[in-house]
Amino acid sequence: MEAPRLYSTKRVQSLKPTKKIPLEEDPTKASDALPLPLHLTNAVFFTLFFSVVYFLLSRWREKIRTSTPLHVVTFSEIIAILAFFTSFIYLLGFFGLDFVQSLVFRPSPDVWIAEDEEEENEVLLAKEDARKVPCGQALDCLLPPLPPAAPIVTAQKVFDEKPVTVLTEEDEEIIKSVVAGTTPSYSLESKLGDCKRAAAIRREALQRLTGKSLSGLPLDGFDYESILGQCCEMPVGYVQIPVGIAGPLLVNGREYSVPMATTEGCLVASTNRGCKAIHLSGGATSVLLKDGMTRAPCVRFGTAKRAADLKLYLEDPDNFETLSVVFNRSSRFGRLQGIKCAIAGKNLYIRFTCSTGDAMGMNMVSKGVQNVLDFLQTDFPDMDVIGISGNYCSDKKPAAVNWIEGRGKSVVCEVIIKGDVVRKVLKTSVESLVELNMLKNLTGSAMAGALGGFNAHASNIVAAIYIATGQDPAQNVESSHCITMMEAVNEGKDLHISVTMPSIEVGTVGGGTQLASQSACLNLLGVKGASKETPGANARMLATIVAGAVLAGELSLMSAIAAGQLVKSHMKYNRSSKDVSKGSS
Repeated sequence: MEAPRLYSTKRVQSLKPTKKIPLEEDPTKASDALPLPLHLTNAVFFTLFFSVVYFLLSRWREKIRTSTPLHVVTFSEIIAILAFFTSFIYLLGFFGLDFVQSLVFRPSPDVWIAEDEEEENEVLLAKEDARKVPCGQALDCLLPPLPPAAPIVTAQKVFDEKPVTVLTEEDEEIIKSVVAGTTPSYSLESKLGDCKRAAAIRREALQRLTGKSLSGLPLDGFDYESILGQCCEMPVGYVQIPVGIAGPLLVNGREYSVPMATTEGCLVASTNRGCKAIHLSGGATSVLLKDGMTRAPCVRFGTAKRAADLKLYLEDPDNFETLSVVFNRSSRFGRLQGIKCAIAGKNLYIRFTCSTGDAMGMNMVSKGVQNVLDFLQTDFPDMDVIGISGNYCSDKKPAAVNWIEGRGKSVVCEVIIKGDVVRKVLKTSVESLVELNMLKNLTGSAMAGALGGFNAHASNIVAAIYIATGQDPAQNVESSHCITMMEAVNEGKDLHISVTMPSIEVGTVGGGTQLASQSACLNLLGVKGASKETPGANARMLATIVAGAVLAGELSLMSAIAAGQLVKSHMKYNRSSKDVSKGSS
């Protein structure tokens, strides 16, 4: 661990000058030796460089067309090559060396601090030389000692918070430049090369700009390098969300301890009770119906007929093999499964569906779609691509196309709960649950005009698992599409309950799944990373676990409502008289 940087507390008389202070600076510059002014010289070499590059590319293109060997060069080409290297060396020497050295040989902050101290010492020594009284006649030949430099402490604001200590003067200067707007906040990581330090400086600058405290938002204890360029920009800390465990959840003969990140009291406890009821009844069965991520670009033509021509071409089975080859070049896991088109006037929406292995797959399918669009431009040059996503996918929005066609993983999960378990564990009856489900989840949702919301609280469980395992929380919108069905079986003694979820969008690689906490939760479920045996097996297993947890949550909440326990349990577990904000640091 790097030792904290401290300020020097030595007296000035112990400091020795390391540089000579010139009385007059030589005004002569190196650029004065050039035959032309510097800006004209730069313009000449810029023009020469790009001119010869264009000339050489044109010549080589012509040789390729005429099948002339590239190594056969004319006199004009030799002159152009020499001019290219000459201009390149000049431009590199003028512009490139300082830039490269600034990246490769970037001095550490300690070196910058030492240089600042050297400059201060030189100024003090210059003042010493400028004394009118000779040193021998002075009462004290020593300069007055500098007071010990204390760490800079930010001033207390209108809020009550712990003072934030900035360890170096350099940090203080950077904070001031961020506040002043001279240093962009987003560039701190690239300029400093230290993500944790950049977050601390950005955080302090934000507090000074807003006058609001961030004392309850943790900064330490997080790996900011792991999110750079992939998970979050301009971080100032991280939010703590407790993770509870529901289970064991018995699905397809295997037990899972389900991690749930939530701040809603009763949610984990209720899901855990549902898991207990499922386990006592022999476990649930989960079946994967479909696995395919979608992306639907929008393209436009001059006429509706041309849009229809492309629709017929894309949906023709004879063309599917050709389109698959083009699409599949984007990834070794992405494989085109189908294409579905919809026309609105002269606009065509093309919904591509493909497998994506263990990744959630949005980027993967987007790259494949781009390949196909580029390929189609040859036969349909009048096609105008409006956008790579035309909302016919449909991502992060409630949509009937996902409810009907599915997106991601389509899963159905079922279990038969024994009558004794319904009475003893769930504290209700089979008849009450069946009636409540019909009037609430089915009729009530229909009265509300629900789209995929024929359930009690599927999104509660989906969101909690998504946050814990590093999924995209915004995709909870379509991933929570669920219809819960209940029916009395075995002469009315037992309860058959099922959840059908057509668009669970999950992955076990990429995005937030690689962060330490989320990776640990995936490891707990046994689905961390990519499956080595069967590509996509871990993501599919995660989808079945999500469906099983939703089944447990639906069973428990519906039982609580049927038994009249909902308000009582929430008042007991979801209310707190303790002010936890006082315990924040």
